[in-house]
Amino acid sequence: MRRVFIPLLLCFCAITTYAQTENEYEEGAWVLKGVAGINLSQTAVKNWAAGGENSLAGNAYLNGTLLRKSGNWLWQNNLILEYGLSKTESNGVRKINDNINFSTQLGYTTNNKWFYTIMGDFKTQFYKGYNYPDKTNYISKFFAPAYSNISTGMEYRPQANYSIYLSPISGKMTFVTDDYLSDLGAFGVDPGDKFKMEMGAYLKGRMEQTIMENVKLISTLDLFTAYDKSFGNIDVNWDVMISMKINKFLSATLNTTLKYDDDVKSVNDDGTLGGPKVQFKEILGVGLTYNF
Repeated sequence: MRRVFIPLLLCFCAITTYAQTENEYEEGAWVLKGVAGINLSQTAVKNWAAGGENSLAGNAYLNGTLLRKSGNWLWQNNLILEYGLSKTESNGVRKINDNINFSTQLGYTTNNKWFYTIMGDFKTQFYKGYNYPDKTNYISKFFAPAYSNISTGMEYRPQANYSIYLSPISGKMTFVTDDYLSDLGAFGVDPGDKFKMEMGAYLKGRMEQTIMENVKLISTLDLFTAYDKSFGNIDVNWDVMISMKINKFLSATLNTTLKYDDDVKSVNDDGTLGGPKVQFKEILGVGLTYNF
């Protein structure tokens, strides 16, 4: 992942450069903002000569921030929830999206740009995941895996909607609480163990911006490297959400996630394990959206 680290970081910085133009703090007040909604798609065919089958898919999501600035203190909480299912006649019901991501941070500043910060986050999923078409053996579930990162460092925040946080002292915890997955040594834990701790360096960038009329962009980038023999191998999690408002009730949303974790092995088509690979997910939908 070393070869793509610098281009990835430059790409994120290029996006956030434009984000430094709006959103001042409301001193002493709680500020809640974000977007929530549900997207649906359906296909129905009957006697269709070109082929095809009936299908139904839905995806619900929430991406919100709760922030309070009081004097020299700043407290921010971010929550991302996503869950989606699809159903076809040949494959039945399959999960297409599943994400729980919460982070909280407390910072102290003397110049309203640099903050001495303590940060913690938690990531997992709602339900079991499978390597389709195999529906017999699950490959993930709630708290298997779960990740938590506790860190302290400095955050550069020139505007309320844009920040870059760097921590030289960060502890990344991996939980695999399921006996079956733990025995397999899934997600980097030793076979039979349910917990793994890594100390390392951590960088987090976040921005939220109205990039044009009725178009909102939210992006979060997490980078971590451990202080061990793998130092320099960057674990990456980059979430991007673009919400495009059509009218008062309807909007189109684009959600993408790019991941890389040196401890997470890929699964080949024959079910065998391979080396770590860059993971990418993209969901484009039209549905009901509420901006707050």
